[in-house]
Amino acid sequence: MSAQDSATAQRWVAANHGALLAATGVLSFSFSFPATAWALRGFGPWTSTGLRGVLAAFAAGACLLAGRVPVPRRRDWPGLLVVAAGCVLGFPLLTTLALRTSSTAHSAVVIGLLPLATAAVSVARTGERPPRLFWYGAVAGAAVVIGFTLQQSHGRPTVADLYLFGALLVCSAGYAEGGRLARHMPGWQVIAWAVVAALPATAVVTALALPAEPVRLTGHALTGMLYVALVSQFGGFVVWYRGMGAIGVARASQLQLAQPLLTLAWSVLLMGEHLSPVTPFAALAVLLCIAATQRARS
Repeated sequence: MSAQDSATAQRWVAANHGALLAATGVLSFSFSFPATAWALRGFGPWTSTGLRGVLAAFAAGACLLAGRVPVPRRRDWPGLLVVAAGCVLGFPLLTTLALRTSSTAHSAVVIGLLPLATAAVSVARTGERPPRLFWYGAVAGAAVVIGFTLQQSHGRPTVADLYLFGALLVCSAGYAEGGRLARHMPGWQVIAWAVVAALPATAVVTALALPAEPVRLTGHALTGMLYVALVSQFGGFVVWYRGMGAIGVARASQLQLAQPLLTLAWSVLLMGEHLSPVTPFAALAVLLCIAATQRARS
């Protein structure tokens, strides 16, 4: 085998390894809503939000200490606080409140708009100008999601839908700011410092919510809590960002298009939910629109 053939084989192995890591991240995130629903069987929404942040902060802090990672520069902290507010506090709380009355299947389709919302915030933040095809896909995806939610709620958005759309806004800001920071910081350190920065808030929320909300330590509740804390809030980001670093953001983003459909599958297989006839078509339409925007951007 020539040196050129050996180098080609090594690149092929590295690319496939990176794709596997990224796919593992997508798979781990796809179970976040069912795991949150499980956690709500034993913990209140405020307790669930605070406790998952506290547990994630301890895990992230241990990783930062083990790696002897230096404290970020002062100019990076405003961005890290945006990530903490959007991805560690706002999104978990709002989606948890929504899942008290909304099914995981319904929520998965609404949150399927998150990549488009993130792109819009990123454009406003960086001044990037995507082509027209991107915006056509974005508008079509928004129309599908809004139409689906109105059809499911008989013409009026429910309180759960308002929570979910609020979650879209705060999480998209956190994702966009985190993506900007990841240009000069390792991606896993962005989320690690964000959950550590949010620890004072999540600790206070936990301390106040635990005595006020009922707690039932069932197997499902504990499993769901550990999952959203250690995987959804932190661990999933580690493999996801490593995969992105190996195969590139554009290719990794295509794998994430499967996330809403994976969540729908989990909701049927493990949660015993029954999908309405419209739900799979809405999910597929959203994925097609997001795929169009990704191809346009690339």
